[in-house]
Amino acid sequence: MRNPHGRRWCRRTRAARSDSGHEARIASVVEVNPRPGPIPRSGLTIAEAARRTGVSVHTLRYYERAGLVVTPVDRSASGRRRYHRLDIEWITICTRLRATGMPIRAIRRYAQLVAAGRGNEEERLALMEAHRAETLARIAEFQEHLRLIDHKIDVYRERLAAGDADRLWAPTRLAETG
Repeated sequence: MRNPHGRRWCRRTRAARSDSGHEARIASVVEVNPRPGPIPRSGLTIAEAARRTGVSVHTLRYYERAGLVVTPVDRSASGRRRYHRLDIEWITICTRLRATGMPIRAIRRYAQLVAAGRGNEEERLALMEAHRAETLARIAEFQEHLRLIDHKIDVYRERLAAGDADRLWAPTRLAETG
């Protein structure tokens, strides 16, 4: 989808950075596949990270400010953000959780638990199980909506095939008498 200036609209999200010491702790949590391709040893710029993750630069910055990152985003000598593999993977986790309706405060709490390291796995599990239950409830609701849509499609197909689609209900207001 393009904006009025012919540029592609982007949704953006925020991520986390990994230290060598933090990498092992986070690696077991980060098991997603963002857009493929090698990440340079020096990392990705914020624009490259935005393209790679499908979120905007603004969202990446917001996620950092909102405390959704697990470790501070690395900076170059000139102070520019540099995103590494674990950052990209964590951004992907955040965007997927957000896409399923997880509130920012819950994602922030999850990020805090991951950043804290070992010892809070039960709380992480409880958070994910609660979100899974909410997501399943939304899916069930959408399946109900989809059944209605499928029914309406079937009715229209049947009526069109029978040649009497003009008999389908068309609401008209009766003249009100007063």
